[in-house]
Amino acid sequence: MPEISRFLGIVITMYFDEHNPPHFHIRYNEFRAKMNIKDFNIIEGTVPAKVRGLVQEWAELHRSELLAMWDTKEFHKVEPLV
Repeated sequence: MPEISRFLGIVITMYFDEHNPPHFHIRYNEFRAKMNIKDFNIIEGTVPAKVRGLVQEWAELHRSELLAMWDTKEFHKVEPLV
C-alpha cells in the first residue's frame, strides 16, 4: 500500500489491485476511510469532519494526478496540503 501523501497527521494511501470506483485510503489516528476521487464522497469508514474537509481540499488540488495514478498504477508522492 504505497503512501502517496502525509500532512497534519493524515496519511493517504492507494493499493495496487483495488476495485472501482477510483478511491484512496485515509488514516488519521484511529480513524480509517476510503474517499472516491471523482466526487470526494466517503465510500467506507469515517473520519472527523475537519479531517474530511482537509483531505477533500487536498484531493481537489490533485484530482487529475490521483486519477492518473489510479489508471496507471504508477504511484508517487503527492505534495501535501500546506
